[in-house]
Amino acid sequence: MRLMLARASMALSLFLPVYFMVAALGVKFGLWPWQVGLMKMILQFGLPLIGIALILSLVALVVSLVRKPRAGWKMALVGLLIPVLALGFLASVQQKSAGIPPIHDIATDVADPPVFSAAVLSARQALEANPVEAMTAQMGSLKAYQGPAFAGIAGKTLGQVGHDAYPAVRPLTLAAAPAKVAAAAEAEAKAQGWTVVNADPAAGAIGATAETFWFGFKDDIAVRIRPSATGGSVVDVRSTSRVGLSDLGANAKRIEAFLAGLKVRAAG
Repeated sequence: MRLMLARASMALSLFLPVYFMVAALGVKFGLWPWQVGLMKMILQFGLPLIGIALILSLVALVVSLVRKPRAGWKMALVGLLIPVLALGFLASVQQKSAGIPPIHDIATDVADPPVFSAAVLSARQALEANPVEAMTAQMGSLKAYQGPAFAGIAGKTLGQVGHDAYPAVRPLTLAAAPAKVAAAAEAEAKAQGWTVVNADPAAGAIGATAETFWFGFKDDIAVRIRPSATGGSVVDVRSTSRVGLSDLGANAKRIEAFLAGLKVRAAG
């Protein structure tokens, strides 16, 4: 019986990563909507499944060690490690999310942010994605941020919250002319793995979409290149998630990585 319990605990624990991968990839490949894959399969059912695996493995480990022959303790230990690691990962995500504001729209220039093309806005509307709000809108006036949980940021604008949280996300000034920077920006967007949906070098505008690996979540990016007062170029970027309240800092990281790569590419 002890050996059977150890085998069952390890089997359940080994099933966990398969279950979570299926839940995520099912969203990516359109087998079910993200509300099912993330909210139901992972949060509603997946978290209790981790708890069950943890308890079962712990019981199996204790039972296998209390008396000789101590058969199955290694399998029980493996079964215990997997849910412990899963809980550790979830705890790190929760800790990370607690330190950043629950926003999903970041821009380098919040007074005059880059605009998305009509095609992008139409696609977002058709998918019932997050609305693209004005960066000057007060957080307390936005539908997604009603209630006491957001009282700390209610009086700030969306742009202010983003700038306070990510001070490194600012416009990039380059010595190269706008035409050269526009070509480099399009190349860098592709190098970042984005799908370029529109590019107008003459207008200094690029639209792109980034997709996450596991869930296939899509974020829209608008890049704008304008002449600077010194004869060079000023580059601004806006990155906005289609779904979810908090992006866990993904949009800010994306903008920073793009601008860092563009700075090197445009100097070449």
